[in-house]
Amino acid sequence: MPNASSPPETLPNLPDLSPGELAELCAGWGEKPWRGRQLAVWLFRHGAADWDQMTDLAKSFRLKLAERTRLVWPELEASAEDREAVKLLWRLYDGRRVESVIIRERDHLTLCLSSQVGCALGCLFCRTGTLGFTRNLTSGEILGQVLGARRLAGEKPTNLVFMGMGEPLLNTEAVLKSLFILNDPDFLALGKRRISLSTAGIVPGLTALSAGPEIGLTVSLAAPEDGLRDRLMPINRRYPLAALKKELAAWPLNRGRRLTIAYVLLKGVNDEPAMAVKLSRFLAGLKVKINLIPFNPWPGAPFEAPDQAAVEEFQAVLLQKGHTAPVRWSKGGGLSAACGQLAARSCVDGEMEAPV
Repeated sequence: MPNASSPPETLPNLPDLSPGELAELCAGWGEKPWRGRQLAVWLFRHGAADWDQMTDLAKSFRLKLAERTRLVWPELEASAEDREAVKLLWRLYDGRRVESVIIRERDHLTLCLSSQVGCALGCLFCRTGTLGFTRNLTSGEILGQVLGARRLAGEKPTNLVFMGMGEPLLNTEAVLKSLFILNDPDFLALGKRRISLSTAGIVPGLTALSAGPEIGLTVSLAAPEDGLRDRLMPINRRYPLAALKKELAAWPLNRGRRLTIAYVLLKGVNDEPAMAVKLSRFLAGLKVKINLIPFNPWPGAPFEAPDQAAVEEFQAVLLQKGHTAPVRWSKGGGLSAACGQLAARSCVDGEMEAPV
């Protein structure tokens, strides 16, 4: 039971602590620091959900843990699936909800992770932005999505993308803590080429991220000129394209790696060939791949998906200018699980509906 002198919510939650912090916690109780590493293995390799599952720990130590800490992971409240994807709704300790998505590929599983409850950026083409911002996820809530998805799928996701709800670089402390654990060979052991993070272009966050583990970087652009991007992505008013490009030019890229530019195509807004020319001009000098993402509609959205012909014409301009520019048709649209559609909704009869 919890320590009678401390309300349960004030006790440290073990999944939110790094291996180093777990070692410090144990040392503060007079335990050997290596107990922290034991705890970390149980948490971040095995996904232990109860102290009694930690069978190589002394019973007296487990009782101490039960009295002085919490062990709370996100709870899978509901799921919905089709042949392409599985949409997962997680209930957090405070009753808030976030979503993640398992995307089925031919030879691997990709998990799309959330990093915040809601989002403060208000990008007009993203449904999550209509929710506003509630709070950041903890590192344990981020890692819990991975461990929970592994449990549900019966196998570890082979690829992770921080492209779900929220802006990861407005939650850099928890995101970086989770990245070190995801990358650690003693825990989830996901290699640097298996993890990617998508950002709207938070310049200070890019600087902080560059000091962490090497991962793939995707930058959502939506427009190659400030006026239009100011409207579509209000964060551009704070970090305009010139500042963003300067930071991207300085991003550390190992040999053979490129930045990914995500460009959401909106019918009649940013899908004309002339805009493709401007996009090419803006990206000059950067090592990039451009993912063209036709807009995924959602109820009340102010935009429409582009015509197939417009997508092909836009792509043709970029290809002619020497860019790698695949069209990424999002999976999970039937579940409102495609790129830009996540809104933390409960599951009713296989569909995702707004929670009461």
